[in-house]
Formats: sequence, structure tokens, C-alpha cells
Amino acid sequence: MEQKRKLTLTDAILIVSGSMIGSGIFIVSADMARTVGGSGWLLMLWVISGIITVFAALSYGELAGMFPHAGGQYVYLKEAYNPLVGFVYGWTLFLVVQSGTIAAVAVAFAKFSAVLYPPFSEKHILLDLGWLKVSAAQILGMFSILVLTIINSRGIHYGKMIVRIFSSAKIIALFGIIVLGLIFFRNADVWAQNFADPWRQAALIKDKVTGQWNWQVLSKFTLMTALGTALVGSLFSSDAWNNVTFISGDIDNPKRNIPLSLFIGTMIVTILYLLANMAYLSLLPLIGDQNGTSTMTQGIQFAANDRVGTAAATMIFGGIATVIMAILIMVSTFSCNNGIVLSSVRVYQAMAKDGLFFDRMQHDNKQGVPGFALWVQFVWASLLCLSGRYGDLLDYVMFAVMLFYILTIAGIFILRRDRPDAERPYKAFGYPVIPIIYIVFATLFCLNLLINKSENSIPGLIIVLLGIPVYYIWRAVKKQPTI
Repeated sequence: MEQKRKLTLTDAILIVSGSMIGSGIFIVSADMARTVGGSGWLLMLWVISGIITVFAALSYGELAGMFPHAGGQYVYLKEAYNPLVGFVYGWTLFLVVQSGTIAAVAVAFAKFSAVLYPPFSEKHILLDLGWLKVSAAQILGMFSILVLTIINSRGIHYGKMIVRIFSSAKIIALFGIIVLGLIFFRNADVWAQNFADPWRQAALIKDKVTGQWNWQVLSKFTLMTALGTALVGSLFSSDAWNNVTFISGDIDNPKRNIPLSLFIGTMIVTILYLLANMAYLSLLPLIGDQNGTSTMTQGIQFAANDRVGTAAATMIFGGIATVIMAILIMVSTFSCNNGIVLSSVRVYQAMAKDGLFFDRMQHDNKQGVPGFALWVQFVWASLLCLSGRYGDLLDYVMFAVMLFYILTIAGIFILRRDRPDAERPYKAFGYPVIPIIYIVFATLFCLNLLINKSENSIPGLIIVLLGIPVYYIWRAVKKQPTI
């Protein structure tokens, strides 16, 4: 019997936008500003990230219309290539992509909770074994994942309530900060200063010995490298838009509503992100002093703990801004993780039904959700909370994510060739140009990560490749034929 649809188009749009907006938009612009050194480059990076994300969403719409089933990208890869590719994606999704993102966002939630209650700080070490240090922030992050797992295990209705309330609240709040920053509290002198030389070819490089930041002039080649490196932050902040495809089986009229939600949701977030950075530049100088003692002298580059959103809000609300932004980011990260926790387990369930994951994961509980899969996801994501810093997980996630985006969008060309008569309620906008542009850009981005951030991207690639022998071992244990 077909599963009862419980999510509307509005819910799907809120899942797309809610999953995308976490803590990144309030933090990553500081590191991006240090890496590229000019306001023009900073805004251009956010525009590029937005365009690339929308291009990918437009391309995914065709696949979502062809395969409106739970599992999303896993199903697309399996159908375009073979079960092996689908398994490697699901393996990477579980080990790094979704679980790693859940862990990173949960730790970010905890860090901002410490603003309201300092004992939750990451500096508050609860256990020190030398090789392992466990902070209060890590424990709180794990607890937040536990709460979301319990809520979503009780039925999709509860997860939907969080999506509607929290996603709407953070979109409205972010829009409010943008309006206040760009219109009512705009500093004309700061704006003029930031755009006096928007395309300066210089970056701040941290001395590994002294810890001081020094300016370095960028050649055309090093500028391109810097831009590619800085894109990690904006692309991570724009990721998770495809989560809605994982729960296609729970959405009304998925052949229509999934493509629409992908386009509308990514457009909303792209516009908000660009306007948010324009608001930052209208309130704070981009160039900051690493020894600055005030919000204005620290600027965007050296905002305290990279919290650009908080620094900008300080120029609007004064001293209370720290608390306001902490609450906003807590709401934002909690909502972001809810969308990921809610949707990811449908991929693992689809894999289990194909005999590619634990058998118990294929079954729904009494509330109609894959309860066992939710708890397995909770355990692994909690362990990842203890494994590394936010930035490390970010780099692991982004390389693997972009790699599979490339394969998935390339799958459109394969399916058009192999299944020309298949039903396509929606066809990829701008085919074949837009999908090709995305594939070329994403490939260059991955190569840049392999060269310039190899310490994280290479381990990420190894995790992806390990999925190949695991697939054959799994099939052998299950005594099932391979591809």
C-alpha cells in the first residue's frame, strides 16, 4: 500500500531552506574575507555559490520527477549507474556527509549555547584522557541530536512541526537583520571604505610560528587558488538543499513539488545569503586589525571567534546583540539538524530494502518512520561529535558532497541516452549547458581541494573508495549477486 503523503509544497520548501541555513552564514565570511581580502571577491564568492547551488537544484529536478521515491540521490545514482555506485554514495553519506554535518552543526549549536550559559563552552573540559578530550560543548551537541532523534522517531508530524516553526522563524529573523543592516543602521562611511578597492589581490596568511597574520600579494594563479579555497565556506553554508529528495515518499505530488521546492528553496537562501553579506559590509569594515579591541576595529576579518553575524548585530542592537544572535543561531542550527535527521534515514531505509544495509533499517516503527535507522544514525553522529573540529568536518563533507553531485548530474546525460522514453514531468532547465557548467565547475573545485586541502580531502576520498570493497564484502556476506 502506498505510503500516505504528509508533507506539502510549503513543507518541502521549508525543508530545503531550513536544512541550508545553519550557522555558516553567521561565521564563514570572516575566514573568506581573510582568504580573498576584498569586498568584491567576497560578494562574488557568495554569488558563485548561489548560482552553482541553483544550477544543481534545477538539474536535480529532472531526476526527482523521474524517481519520486524515498531515497533521493541514492536512487538516482543506482538507476543511472548501478547498485555499486549507489552503495558507495550511501556509505559515504552515512560515514561522513550527513552524519558529519549533523555532528558539525550540533557542535555549533552547543558553542552558541555557551553564550547564554558559559559552562557549555568547548573550553570546559569534562574528560581529559590525553588522546581524547571531551568538552561540555560536545556533550550538549550530542544531547541535541538525541532530542531530535526522539522527536522524529515519534512520527513525521512532529518533525514537520519543528520544520514549520523553526525554519520560518529563522528566515524571518535573518531577513529582519538584513533590513536593519542595509536600511536603518547602514554606515555610509564603512560602505565607502569597503568598496574603495573591492578587487584588491591580497590575502592574510597566518604565520605558523608566531601566529600573526601577514598580508601577501596574490598573483593571478594564487588568487584563483584562494578563491577556490574560500568557496569551501560558502558552499558548505549552501549545502543540504538536496535533503528534500530523500523523503520524496512523504511529500504530496512529488513529481511536481520536489523540483519546485528545490528551485524556490535554493533561490530564497541564495538571495538571503547575498543580502546578509551586504548587510555585514554596510555595518563593519572588511579589513580588520588582529589586535583590535572593539567590534569596529576587528572588522569582518577578525570578528571575535569569527562570529561576523554577532559583530554585525552589535552595531544594530548594542551589547544585547550577543544574546540575540546566540538565540538566533541556536534556533537556526537546531532547525537545520532537524531537517537532516528527518530526511537522511530514508536513504538508509532505501538501501536496506535493496539488501545494502542492515535489515532492520528497512522497517518503519509504529509511528510510520524508520526508527531503528534513526537510532543508528544518532550513535554514529554522536561519535563524530567527539572526533574533530567544525572546520575539519566541513572539509571532509564538502569534498565528498561535490564528488557525488558531479556523478549525479552526469547521470542525467546517461539516463537521457539509456531511457529516452522515460516519463520526465520536469526536464533539467538549460540542458545540456547548465548541467555541463556545473560539472566543470564542481570538478575544478574538487581538484583545488585535493591540491590545497589534501590533509582533509584525501582522507575523504579514501572513505569514498573504501565503499567499493565494502560493497563486495557486504554482497558476499548476504550471498547476493553483485552488479
